[in-house]
Amino acid sequence: MQSTRTFKDRIFLIIKGLAMGAANKVPGVSGGVVAFVAGFYEEFIYSLQRVNKTAFKLLINGRFGSFYQYINGRFLGLLFLGMVVSYFSVSKILDYLIVNYELYVWSAFFGMILGSIYYISKDFKAWNKKTITALILGTAIGISISFLDPAKENDNLWFVFFCGIVSVSGMTLPGFSGSFILILLGNYVLLLVDSVNALYDTITEIFSGNFDFIKDEVRIRMLKVLGVFTLGSVTGLVTFSHVLNYILKHYKNITLATLVGFIVGSLGVVWPWKETIYKTNSDGSYILDSTGSQIVGNYERFFPEATAETYIAIAYIVLGILIVLGLEWYGQRTRQIKT
Repeated sequence: MQSTRTFKDRIFLIIKGLAMGAANKVPGVSGGVVAFVAGFYEEFIYSLQRVNKTAFKLLINGRFGSFYQYINGRFLGLLFLGMVVSYFSVSKILDYLIVNYELYVWSAFFGMILGSIYYISKDFKAWNKKTITALILGTAIGISISFLDPAKENDNLWFVFFCGIVSVSGMTLPGFSGSFILILLGNYVLLLVDSVNALYDTITEIFSGNFDFIKDEVRIRMLKVLGVFTLGSVTGLVTFSHVLNYILKHYKNITLATLVGFIVGSLGVVWPWKETIYKTNSDGSYILDSTGSQIVGNYERFFPEATAETYIAIAYIVLGILIVLGLEWYGQRTRQIKT
């Protein structure tokens, strides 16, 4: 599987990782949808579930080449490389765009999810009572989650580990936004902003020869939080992949119908026309993060009026749909060339 990948395939795999990483950081958007639409979801789950007892035995025995081959290392390595690069680059651009062009960004994402629903469901022919029930249940869960009120920030390391496990749901469960789940758990800013900024500052200082951060208790605490969060994420990835691989093998149609429901339900989170509700203290003042920015609590959604801005947003929705359809066309063309 690995040896047949061309240089072009590897570049596109890194780009897919960039897209997954960026999607995972945006509340309401699921990196798993990217994997689904780009056509590598099942290989992604299969590769992750290869991280098992056999893999660890190969690693412990020093058989690194066999370990790398066994877990489909080139695929996972290139994909995660793209995600890491995205975390410190593409996601920063997305942060800027959401702050300055929020309506149009959400509109594009809304269109991409609409396109994803079409892509995933168009070839699904196994509709029956069970799969329709699974679709409705998945949709209900997705919508319900989008209207939950977020909790308060909690930096207890056991809770942070749990957040790591839950947050990777967006990578393994299309339609389940891990970043939005972190908002509901109250730890989005702590885990995806403050701790990441602490790591970035630390790396910058180390390269400049400054090691004063060792004496900074707050910085060390943030690095511990990020380390535990990462450990929880890895644990969640491996665990979810084994569970999903089993479910996809034995209950594929019901699982796919449920995933489509999750994605339909996520439309409530990425609905473009919404007003941000920020967290407040008991005295009514806004709660601020370490950068002095207001912390997002949830959103109040509304239907737009017929204005020029609304028509532009609709155009971005269409653009989002066309992007997904373009990816589908490219994927089909690539598969035809290979065969």
